[in-house]
Amino acid sequence: MDDNKPLIYMDNAATTPTRTEVVSIMSEYMTEKFGNPSSLYSIAGDSREAVGKARKQVASAINADPKEIYFTSGGTESDNWAIKGAAFANQKSGNHIITTPIEHHAVLHTVEWLEKHGFEITYLPVDEYGLVDPKDFEEAITDKTILASVMFANNEIGTIEPVAELGKIAREKGVIFHTDAVQAIGHVPIDVEAMNIDMLSLSGHKFSGPKGTGALYIRKGVKVDPLMHGGAQERRRRAGTENVPGIAGLGLAIEIAVNNMPEESARISALRDRLTEGLLKIPKTHLNGHPEKRLPNNVNVVFEYIEGESILLMLNRKGICASTGSACTSDSLDASHVLKACNVPIEIAHGSLRLTLGEMNSDEDVDYVLNAVPGIVQKLRNMSPLTPEELRTAQ
Repeated sequence: MDDNKPLIYMDNAATTPTRTEVVSIMSEYMTEKFGNPSSLYSIAGDSREAVGKARKQVASAINADPKEIYFTSGGTESDNWAIKGAAFANQKSGNHIITTPIEHHAVLHTVEWLEKHGFEITYLPVDEYGLVDPKDFEEAITDKTILASVMFANNEIGTIEPVAELGKIAREKGVIFHTDAVQAIGHVPIDVEAMNIDMLSLSGHKFSGPKGTGALYIRKGVKVDPLMHGGAQERRRRAGTENVPGIAGLGLAIEIAVNNMPEESARISALRDRLTEGLLKIPKTHLNGHPEKRLPNNVNVVFEYIEGESILLMLNRKGICASTGSACTSDSLDASHVLKACNVPIEIAHGSLRLTLGEMNSDEDVDYVLNAVPGIVQKLRNMSPLTPEELRTAQ
């Protein structure tokens, strides 16, 4: 990378920088108030109070009761716990689970594992934008259906699913409804009561909290077996000494993110729209995901005739951090399972680019990216034998 170039970070769906005030409170519970919350002396009491405060902060962010919040190590553990725990706890009522083919692998690999243990899985189709049709969802429910897991917003293409409609149908049919809200929380309003959500997963590092922290909301009365066994922490439902600094940091981060959400989402949406409009001016470029029902910070496009990995390397040389899709599959050369489910042709899907905006981004960052990308695309197209002659001199 040219050292004279600025750092333009547009991969906030992969992770976000931890806020300085979050780091400060975490440091306090690492060095001064470091007691084990399960102990009886005073600094242990400080830790217990920190965990309790964070539980209230998370609950307030999604309109839940603090007693319905359980802390985990992140979104992957929350998804695993919700799906495996509900599946085995309710197995006597049925063995059928509904999900979608565009979920994060924390969900997809979990239901694949359950399939090997006797459960039947239905994958709902999605349309070209990645949207689930509530009618398909209702028709897929049988008398053996015990659980449905549909993500709140897709991590690659940003499409926001009709979660409130799906939750209403699930509630009426007596099906437990889980949603992976890792990408959505802090960007769009979430109300577990109004949306009939029974379980919800979230991860701290997606909203400027610390990595290795997360939470699972479990509605009162929902039967869920523990995933972790050992001590009596988290009211005997999630064993293991609490990560007090991480939990305190997550609580503060989610409070700040939700408080700032109205103003910040409006600001970032404007940047997203200008970035999208500028990229789509490049010939043979298409937007992935829904044009309107999408996260405020997500831009995902495909450029025909080039490879997304090549774009990333050349963007990096200009100081721009981006991705082709999920950071969790960055080592895979396969085309995105999300784009394939949306019927994007495989030869085109390989040319995808995801730019996800955050608090650090500005109008100047968008200008810089829009100035850099067209030249990179043209250079790569000129190198590709697949590029039609008319595109070699298009810019």
